Amino acid sequence: MAQKIPKNVALRAAQLRKSINTHRALYHESDAPEISDEAYDSLVFELETLENKYPALRDSESPTLRVGGAPLEAFKKVTHTVRQWSFDNAFSAEDVYAWEERIRRFLDRQGGGAPKEIAYTCEHKIDGLKVILEYKKGVLIRGATRGDGVVGEDITENLKTIETIPLSLTEKVDIIAVGEAWLSHSEFKRINKEREGSGEAVFANPRNAAAGSLRQLDPKVAASRRLQNFAYDIDYLNCAGTTVSEPQTQAEELALLDRLGFSVNPHRVLAENIEEALAFYETWRKKKDSQEYEMDGVAIKVNSLSLQKELGYTGKAPRFAIAYKFPAEQVTTVVEDIQLQVGRTGVLTPVAHLSPVRVGGVVVSRATLHNEDEIKRLDVRIGDTVIIERAGDVIPDIVSVVKELRTGKEKVFHFPEKVAECGGDGSIERVPGTAAWRCVAKDSGVQHERKIHHFVSKKALNIDGLGPNIIDQLIEAGLVSSFDDIFSLKRGDILALPGFKEKATDNLLQSIDSARTVPLPRLLVGLSIPQVGEETARDLAEHFGTLEAIISAPIEELSSIEGVGGVVAKSIREWFDDAANLALIKRLRKEITIQEVERKDGPLSGKRFVLTGILEGLTREKAAEKIRALGGSVSSSVSKQTDYVVCGERPGSKYEKALALGVPTLTEKDFIALLSR
Repeated sequence: MAQKIPKNVALRAAQLRKSINTHRALYHESDAPEISDEAYDSLVFELETLENKYPALRDSESPTLRVGGAPLEAFKKVTHTVRQWSFDNAFSAEDVYAWEERIRRFLDRQGGGAPKEIAYTCEHKIDGLKVILEYKKGVLIRGATRGDGVVGEDITENLKTIETIPLSLTEKVDIIAVGEAWLSHSEFKRINKEREGSGEAVFANPRNAAAGSLRQLDPKVAASRRLQNFAYDIDYLNCAGTTVSEPQTQAEELALLDRLGFSVNPHRVLAENIEEALAFYETWRKKKDSQEYEMDGVAIKVNSLSLQKELGYTGKAPRFAIAYKFPAEQVTTVVEDIQLQVGRTGVLTPVAHLSPVRVGGVVVSRATLHNEDEIKRLDVRIGDTVIIERAGDVIPDIVSVVKELRTGKEKVFHFPEKVAECGGDGSIERVPGTAAWRCVAKDSGVQHERKIHHFVSKKALNIDGLGPNIIDQLIEAGLVSSFDDIFSLKRGDILALPGFKEKATDNLLQSIDSARTVPLPRLLVGLSIPQVGEETARDLAEHFGTLEAIISAPIEELSSIEGVGGVVAKSIREWFDDAANLALIKRLRKEITIQEVERKDGPLSGKRFVLTGILEGLTREKAAEKIRALGGSVSSSVSKQTDYVVCGERPGSKYEKALALGVPTLTEKDFIALLSR
């Protein structure tokens, strides 16, 4: 009996096929992607999952069976002597173990059986453009793109401009070598800066810049882009009449490519088993941004060429190899609901509840939507398929909506008139001059709890061991109702809490005592003054030096501070004008010592920095500490008064604003060099 496919599943699969084919053409044929590689992979993975569950969905035209894209009309077509393939992907260690198990089962079915330990070669999976290089008697006669795997484009003249592609080899062999052409990060930035200056559209990423360079009709343009190439495979070899011996393993292939004059990635390893392959992956997952080229994972191949031959290929990929992708920072998922979360200052944050999905190495089911204006800008609706992004350890953001996957049943989200968690009558109001909504009642139970959670958190007083659950127990027991109550807790109070033993109690009391001396910026963060985050707290502390000076500061002086401005200054002034808040500070002063801020003179004195993007060698917090230790200051926004913008990976709008204002930008390498002067 034929398997019955639910209508909604069939519709979803059809929409996914259409969307994937559109984005594949933009990526492979136009070099103009509209979504990230990771988001594209996520769409393909969803379709593969549906096809695996309902095999009747998959036909010969399914994009999950295709390789690359159609060759461009502008170039001469090349029919590959050896068909080109793309690798299947793994996204977790479990996927890799499952792949090895499939290898073993296949070899067992073939009759020969699998060896006890299978060795693997592992190297970086470069995110560039695959090229196929053909040599006769050691001389390059043709270079081509992968195309659709059967037919590619003849780009020989452009490939000849790449210095790391030899025009002649050290031995007169006939060989078809496969490699990856790539563009360095520094060259990518240089090209985009030039294009921006001449009014041309910038490239989305180094991979597209490399592809666009190799598809230039004028080889001089390709030559000006300074591409590089790593060779990583041999599709065909005839070494008759030479001193070359046929390689028996993948590792020997790489060594031969190196000997013949190709540039081969030095970061490779021969793993004796799958555990060693996974260890190589883990090493590079942590430092994937340390190289000049983009890499999106590790290529793992069975080392024995005889086993490779026995394993062969599926309809689209080799069985003997897999690409273990680094944790995706962008994936697609579905918005199941949008709910409002009450923050410690009463501001309501819309949060998208998502179909659980793995991003950045963890499974997430929520993403922030920030405010009402952001929902309207994205036009995100309940039921939409969205692209989410997660950088570092923060809650993910929704980047965009995949609108071609809409069915018409999606629901527009509207802010309600009342929210139960706001206390009082639950009324909410728009915050004047902003896109935010807040509770009308200023101190509902939820807000009060979250303020105390925040006060003891890592970014504020950093009281180790005093997490939200324990705070909630203390509040419920009537032991804590205000920040200062924390410092009056006695041993017997804590021992009375469920689950607390003597050692845990002593450790918590010690942590509380250690927090009695607090730097002024951390105290300002912990007080939950509306609009005052870490950077603003630091700006205030560095400008005024003491809490007394901040309390008495006129609004004009507050608003004149770089990074503060009128709206924030008004919020600060109103908070310190509140008698209840001043009484709280008076009580706190009896329990804590506030470390005032002294301006430091140093080589960076007077220099204002902005940090953006993901730094590889150190966190942004550590980078800010180093700047301040040398006398500099750190701001959260870019202006004409900014001296430097330090750009890590994925720098975003601050980098763009720096370019627009002519503010100097520093790479992480430049920044570290500046600190060392």
